[in-house]
Amino acid sequence: MLLCFAAVLISYLDRTNISVAAIAMQEDLGWDEATKGIVLSSFFVGYVLLQVVAGTLANRFGGRIVLGAAVLWWSAFTALTPPAAAASFGLLIAARIALGLGEAAVFPGSINMIGRWVPAAQRSRAVALFSSGLSVGTVIALPLTAWIVRTWGWPTSFYAFGALGIVWAVAWFVLVPEGRGVVEEATGPNDVPWRRICSTPAVWAIVASHFAHNWALYLLLAWLPSYFKSTFGVSLSSAGWLSAAPWLVSFLVANAGGVVADRALRAGRSATAVRKALLTAAFLGGAGFLLLLPFATTPGIALLLTCGTTSALALCIAGFGPNAFDIAPKYADVIWGITNTAGTLPGIIGVAVTGFLVQRTGSYDAPFLVTAALCVAGAITYRAIGSGERQID
Repeated sequence: MLLCFAAVLISYLDRTNISVAAIAMQEDLGWDEATKGIVLSSFFVGYVLLQVVAGTLANRFGGRIVLGAAVLWWSAFTALTPPAAAASFGLLIAARIALGLGEAAVFPGSINMIGRWVPAAQRSRAVALFSSGLSVGTVIALPLTAWIVRTWGWPTSFYAFGALGIVWAVAWFVLVPEGRGVVEEATGPNDVPWRRICSTPAVWAIVASHFAHNWALYLLLAWLPSYFKSTFGVSLSSAGWLSAAPWLVSFLVANAGGVVADRALRAGRSATAVRKALLTAAFLGGAGFLLLLPFATTPGIALLLTCGTTSALALCIAGFGPNAFDIAPKYADVIWGITNTAGTLPGIIGVAVTGFLVQRTGSYDAPFLVTAALCVAGAITYRAIGSGERQID
């Protein structure tokens, strides 16, 4: 699970470093803003296309080989980014799409490994642990990339992070055995019951939750620095540090939520009650903090409210994250691929909608309101049709 956590962390290093490196790349390669936007968004094309495929492959062949091969794949294309950019714009876009294709396997592959190696009573903690790698990766990626770019130039950041993934893959294949440790809950190979999965309301409850959570996630990931800088006039450096703090809080709360969920389940609470309680608290709490943000008058107050938002939403990880194991343990990896496809769409459309609303209104009030409304909708939907009971054998 520590290696799965590291894989998610590395994936966020590799997908996020270009947001800093692109500043220097734009100057060196003569990009305009539209060109830079295409480069930054091209990752999500590959990422969204292969989610379901990655989950199906993990179910069929096991997370060890699928995740290991995926990290090798995306690390290679991370390292190939500088020569691709030097060769042509088309090759650069192809490299970024290929990176997204590889990273599509990181969550389904990790979910498969949890199904193979982690007992049911510990899965909330396991999902929270590896998923929280995105928070740590986000905190590390921006300042580390900036330092590398300033010291050695932008190509070095891609070479360094690509090499890190290769080292991870060696450790993964050496230290992680084949097979499984939880025989009775073993995943794959199975004939995936696609019609049964797609017609189960509990699956769509996870889809709705994943979409609402990731809309808020991508809003905060993409726009927090700009929010602090434009709203309060802080320096770019201060905006970066202010934007990092909420993700550290998110990491802590996500893992605490996993512990609480597993303890509640061991104490005899039903999985349905535990998942609904966590998601209700997460979405309604997150919505409440988002609605208060327009009233923040100082950077300090805004920081407290954004930390409140990310900490509340972090509880989602122990809510919908392990829920696929509750309803269909043999196909949890496949279901995660389906739901994360929906969860990737906010990275494509939600970030753009936020930019449009900010440009039209001149503030972040409207995006915060829209995101809060989606959080409330996510809570209502899950409470209406969500379940923690076995649905598919």
